[in-house]
Amino acid sequence: MAVYYEREMYMKRVVVTGLGAVTPVGNDLASTWQSLCEGRHGIARITHFDPSEHKSTLAAEVKGFDPLQYVDRASSRRLDHSSTFGIAAAAQAMADSGLEGKVDSERLGVYFSSGIGGIGSTVAEQDKLRAKGPGRVSPYTITMMMPNAPAGEISIRFHAQGPSFGIVSACASSNHAIGEAYRAIAHGYADAIIAGGSEATIVPLCVAAFTNCMALSKSEDPDRASIPFDKDRNGFILGEGAAALILEEYDHAIRRGAHIYAEMCGYEATSDAYHITAPDPEGKGGARAIRSAFQQAGVDTDKIYINAHGTSTPMNDRIETQAIKIALGEERARKALISSTKSMTGHMLGAAGAVEAVAAVMALSTGVIPPTVGYQNPDPDCDLDYVPNVKREADLELALSDSLGFGGHNACIAFKKPVE
Repeated sequence: MAVYYEREMYMKRVVVTGLGAVTPVGNDLASTWQSLCEGRHGIARITHFDPSEHKSTLAAEVKGFDPLQYVDRASSRRLDHSSTFGIAAAAQAMADSGLEGKVDSERLGVYFSSGIGGIGSTVAEQDKLRAKGPGRVSPYTITMMMPNAPAGEISIRFHAQGPSFGIVSACASSNHAIGEAYRAIAHGYADAIIAGGSEATIVPLCVAAFTNCMALSKSEDPDRASIPFDKDRNGFILGEGAAALILEEYDHAIRRGAHIYAEMCGYEATSDAYHITAPDPEGKGGARAIRSAFQQAGVDTDKIYINAHGTSTPMNDRIETQAIKIALGEERARKALISSTKSMTGHMLGAAGAVEAVAAVMALSTGVIPPTVGYQNPDPDCDLDYVPNVKREADLELALSDSLGFGGHNACIAFKKPVE
């Protein structure tokens, strides 16, 4: 029988003091949040390569991003996009927090994930090997392809000498990174951690592979491609980008006069132990993660926002709906406001949880719920309030964000409004 942790076990409070984002709908926090609230998606025909031979031709690409705003030209040539996206999001979050120079470097950590790592660079160097021979392969290939490269690069950039990890758990990667960072601070192992994730997988191999395992939408209409919880959903759309949160011990943040967006108050990780890609059909693993994060928060409320995993695949959305009902109880689940921002960003894989955590924090902070766009045809199996198509204002007391990854990895994190 599962034992859910009491809030008192966590000796220190943890707050969010900085946010950053590079997404298909904006290259910083302000533009990303505005797009999400206005219901503007970033889905279009793939431009990173010619998708004519592919069955899935749409993606949610980052647009107009200039890495030279964040790294020098030499560095940009040795880094995969997953690292430059991550560095950019982390730099934005650190600037937003005002933390740089105000924390002991040995007490500053980096928990930054990528589900797949530098796959674009890996494929490019493999092509070079075949065409030109082993002598032409870049000496930076290993450091471009490592899934932990974004974490390492961010650690170097900000001289973060505390704990540093690149947690890899598919689509749950960055939710796990944020959650484990929360626990590290709560138990005294760090004063602040740059947490989040990045991904850059819009390359022919990934598009073909996800298509052939029946995961991607084959829709040719960008407005009806990523449609979570809609009866006509038929797969997800690949997205790319990064997001970062600065998690900080409460007293440390107060002493330096930091702006506090929210208090992180719960995290749980579970495993379905069922199938390498399919979720448990009863939703029990996801339900346990959501229930535990909710219980840890210690906030007995119906004023809840859930940023759902909501991938737009037939199985995920139905089972996630079921998991939310099991976790919160039918009555409370029906009162919760739920949306999937993947309807606008596509599925950013290892970066998804981080972007969605940012959206959850912003919803709690501003009282604005971003919608699930493209929603037209209700599904009887998905019968909760998904805030369809238009943002909604609400007085929230708690925000949850859950991620359900390939491998059966589940994670849910919880935030509440900060109180003295």
